[in-house]
Amino acid sequence: MTAERVLILGAAGRDFHLFNTVFRGDPGVVVVAFTAQQIPGIADRRYPAELAGDGYPDGIPIHPEADLEHCIESLAVDRCLLAYSDLSHEEVMHLASRVNAAGAAFELPSPRRSMLSSARPVIAVCASRTGAGKSQTVRAVVRLMRERGHRVAILRHPMPYGDLAAQRVQRFATEQDLVDHDVTIEEREEYEPHIAAGSVVWAGVDYEAILAEAEKDADVVIWDGGNNDTSFLKADLLVTVVDPHRPGHELLYHPGETNVRMADVVVINKVDTARNEDVIAVRENIRKVNPEAVLVEAASPVQVDDPDLIRGKRVLVIEDGPTLTHGGMAYGAGALGALRCGVAEMVDPREFAVGKTLETLETYPHLGPVLPAMGYGAEQVANLENTLQLAKESRSVHAIVVGTPIALEQVIRIPLPHTRVRYELQVLGSPTLEDALAPILSGLDGQAVGA
Repeated sequence: MTAERVLILGAAGRDFHLFNTVFRGDPGVVVVAFTAQQIPGIADRRYPAELAGDGYPDGIPIHPEADLEHCIESLAVDRCLLAYSDLSHEEVMHLASRVNAAGAAFELPSPRRSMLSSARPVIAVCASRTGAGKSQTVRAVVRLMRERGHRVAILRHPMPYGDLAAQRVQRFATEQDLVDHDVTIEEREEYEPHIAAGSVVWAGVDYEAILAEAEKDADVVIWDGGNNDTSFLKADLLVTVVDPHRPGHELLYHPGETNVRMADVVVINKVDTARNEDVIAVRENIRKVNPEAVLVEAASPVQVDDPDLIRGKRVLVIEDGPTLTHGGMAYGAGALGALRCGVAEMVDPREFAVGKTLETLETYPHLGPVLPAMGYGAEQVANLENTLQLAKESRSVHAIVVGTPIALEQVIRIPLPHTRVRYELQVLGSPTLEDALAPILSGLDGQAVGA
């Protein structure tokens, strides 16, 4: 019997996980290639043979998604599977049409098919869109668990942008771990806040091996999702975060709508800064597709470390990159903090931007006068630093507002006075986050009493 020839459309994350959990070792399927999208610099590599296993002595090639039709024809592909996230439903169907027109079948694989079971209780935190507030929700869940005396392991959605074999299992507990693993700015934005709070984060490529290590010293496992992807773990409680600044998106993006429909708890975040009618619209949309979900309303109030540094000044605002690019937001927490402090002007970075930084601004014309902190590789980081230096030399920028959740000055030289904007989840009213997590807390607290 001839093995089916499969191509996985991905972005260095779920694509590898889908292969590892569903197709690795399956004699009836040969995965002939991955295609890569969204993340710069991951195409034209190979998924290494030591991870791919028997049947793949040369590993598996990774091609740009732009070459999709050519790959289908030249590799005689039977079926293509979509394995990345934060696509509009329209974009998904355009991909399906390209695949079908090229002669292959198109599939949205069931997320349950690749979910791993844990020996520990699992709380998964996912989202409807990138930038909805998932990260601060995870931090709030972790704080609550630790306050109750429970040991927590955080498994973060993969960001394997470097040596895939070396990144098979990664553990981040200290600043030195970030240095040793040579993480990107985007990875730091996810790992550093957890480390600063005293937590340990696990990530990498092979999540079966990652989960086995993480479970050893944990009472509960928290899945910290990426973009709006579905959980890699079978969750005992699924929390989905939605954003009323983008009303309707909770039903218009893949697989965000899946997360909303599957959720046990939906956190409607940013209700303090969204329009009331948009909050109502989002609430009604959730009730239509998931009437049984517990609804929690929350804010993510911004706090500026040094308001006096920027009040009345012309500032350059640096924002979390993926929130603006994948997430489609025109601005983020940095801009909100700057405006609340009464800055004289948010200076448009386009007049200073160079290289990959300028390319990013041109690729995403919806952006307001803010600078995404893109740093997937050394060239992007250098371009970001050079852009800031040119802003200083222009003498039109007095200070810099850092809206990313990391100490950016540890990664690049910031040549002007700067201050950070921080944000944490603040649940408003009832039910509380503790109420929403009661099904898990009651079991954990009972075990603690029994111990």
